[in-house]
Amino acid sequence: MEPIVSIKPFIAVLVSIAAVPLLLLSRRANIRESWTFIAATFKFLIVLSMLPVILKGHQMVFTLAEVVPGVAIRFRVDSLGMLFALVASSLWIVTSAYSIGYMRGLDEHSQTRYFCFFALALSATIGVAFSANLLTLYLFYEMLSLATYPLVTHHQDAEARASGRRYLTYILGASIGLALPAMLICYTQAGTLEFSNQGLLAGTASKGLVTLLLLMFLFGFAKAAIMPFHAWLPAAMVAPTPVSALLHAVAVVKVGVFSIVRVLTGVFGIDLLSTLHLDTLICIIASFTIIVGSLIALTQDNLKRLLAFSTIAQLSYIVLGVGLLSPKGMTGGMLHIAMHAFGKITLFFCAGAIFVATGKRNISEMKGLGRRMPLTMIAFFIGSLSIIGLPPTGGFMSKWYLVLGTLQADQIPILVVLLASSLLNAAYLFPITYRAFYCPPEESLCEKGIKEAPLWCVVPLAITSAISLVLFFYPGVFLRLAELVAAK
Repeated sequence: MEPIVSIKPFIAVLVSIAAVPLLLLSRRANIRESWTFIAATFKFLIVLSMLPVILKGHQMVFTLAEVVPGVAIRFRVDSLGMLFALVASSLWIVTSAYSIGYMRGLDEHSQTRYFCFFALALSATIGVAFSANLLTLYLFYEMLSLATYPLVTHHQDAEARASGRRYLTYILGASIGLALPAMLICYTQAGTLEFSNQGLLAGTASKGLVTLLLLMFLFGFAKAAIMPFHAWLPAAMVAPTPVSALLHAVAVVKVGVFSIVRVLTGVFGIDLLSTLHLDTLICIIASFTIIVGSLIALTQDNLKRLLAFSTIAQLSYIVLGVGLLSPKGMTGGMLHIAMHAFGKITLFFCAGAIFVATGKRNISEMKGLGRRMPLTMIAFFIGSLSIIGLPPTGGFMSKWYLVLGTLQADQIPILVVLLASSLLNAAYLFPITYRAFYCPPEESLCEKGIKEAPLWCVVPLAITSAISLVLFFYPGVFLRLAELVAAK
């Protein structure tokens, strides 16, 4: 089936870049925020307009320029890229609204710079989603690293600068030191960097070289936070909560796992991984990160750090799903990209709303908070259900397919890992809600004057928590796209 040539993928990437000059020229906050909403909505509508074509099994391509023979800056929209782009572009709209409430509520400085780099980060994210080859993916991957650095260091104090240095050391160091050499080796072996359903390395390299390349890509795309290349993520929590919410619960970290998934399916290919029995290696690395990340989350008192380690563990569910090499497992892994995004961004939104309303960061200070901020804590409970993987939330759907995938692949040890990690998730998330609502009045640490955060903070978290509930009953589009990825 011939792909459809269309400039739409390129326009989807350009939209938020084009918004940056308008943001810089806007002297009033209302105008600046209006341009942000217009760009976010336009980007989402462009992505949405390509969805019917992709659901029919077609692909859309656009070549910007050929660099060397066999290597071009090229865009391709398929089911995997569409799934990720839908999640990222839709949540940019919600996060833009949340950013207004958060940044105004705390009277943050440099808000224009903040919104400009946010827009650049979303362009890079969509660029990764729609990349047709390793070169294009790598260029946008690095663009995202540089665009998010000013967001991580937004507060410009000593802690922010130290965290920024760690962020770039891990993210750029791993990509330049591991992913870039691996890409060059792939080109020398295959003569192309174009992603292929059969894998571009099939029949071109020895098992030893393929194994080495696999490890270089797994750890080189450090945004996936696979241990031991994970320490940047908790450090990046010094950023404003909207940054943590979208970029470190959706865009940045999902770009990491998306890149790994794209490499596993488009560079190596499922058949090659199965033939060389590399599925076991992938599952061991992912399982280690899942369990250890969950155990560390249990020990955290700072809410954003707890959510950071939870994210580290949750990201590896996606890698694990692909590593199972079974259709159900891959479906579950792809579906978790969306389900985790809506659940985790809800939790980050709640953490930010709590900080705006109370100035509190630590879980131990939130006893009795449910009586003062009931909407926020109910949303937190719904987000927790989704992360744990319990009905009636979308997180149950992705974990259900992951469990089916372990049985389909006859991987009972991995089934044990999934069930154990879900119990650990419940152990560090449920007590937060319980103490917020069921703490005796005399033990409450929340002052009487506390009330819900501004509407610009509360409405977005209500929307994302409601979507987490809706996705349990109507996983429709995301499930169909995930099944199309697994069927290739």
